[in-house]
Amino acid sequence: MQSPFSLAGKKGLIVGIANDKSIAWGCAQAIRQAGAELAVTWQTEKALPHVQPLFDTLQAPIQMQLDVTQPAQMEAVFERIRSEWGRLDFVIHSIAFAPKQDLHGRVVDSSIEGFLQAMDISCHSFVRMARLAEPLMTEGGSLLAMSYLGAQEVVPHYGIMGPVKAALESAVRYLASELGEAGIRVHAVSPGPIKTRAASGIADFDHLIAENAQRAPLGDILDINDVGALSAFLVSDGARAMTGSTVYVDGGFNILN
Repeated sequence: MQSPFSLAGKKGLIVGIANDKSIAWGCAQAIRQAGAELAVTWQTEKALPHVQPLFDTLQAPIQMQLDVTQPAQMEAVFERIRSEWGRLDFVIHSIAFAPKQDLHGRVVDSSIEGFLQAMDISCHSFVRMARLAEPLMTEGGSLLAMSYLGAQEVVPHYGIMGPVKAALESAVRYLASELGEAGIRVHAVSPGPIKTRAASGIADFDHLIAENAQRAPLGDILDINDVGALSAFLVSDGARAMTGSTVYVDGGFNILN
């Protein structure tokens, strides 16, 4: 009998691989190692040379450009999955963005344009992916989005992304409720601070990493492989009875006052 943690035979889409430091890359490695077949995307043509060697390592049969602000590109990705695979077992959404001037300023001073852009890319794009994935998940499936503790409490310098990630976690719960009847499970994964290109835009980020390592019960500095291992479990049949959760992988930092 096949292990419930095996991903052999499963097919999934991972969005957000920018380089070998990306959380999405940690997820892709763990999930591919567990046996799944992957579709992967890159954001811009400028990024492609940096990710192509990674995609080749994954032996990903579907590789496409995806800027989530371009509806036609997102629809094209899911249409190709439909035409080549006919189904989809999981989607991992690991992208976020806020304009620097809004990210580094006070939330109260954020521009409407910056707030809406951050919400669109970091939150509503996940909702749109869920809508496109639903008809392909004919035998159920899993949808994962990456969040952060700043969604639940005030984290210095996290700024506008706090409210945006809070909206994302709320969307996860509503999607889990709406899609559960179809056997589709939805989770937010909330890693502790990890050095990635996206995180480098947050002011004083090194302090967050040091504080997590010093205060978290498990103490160790996290890496992308920790997130990958958790994500591989959540998209497996071993997690078939779980949905609607924000699942922390932060050494236990989230339990502290």
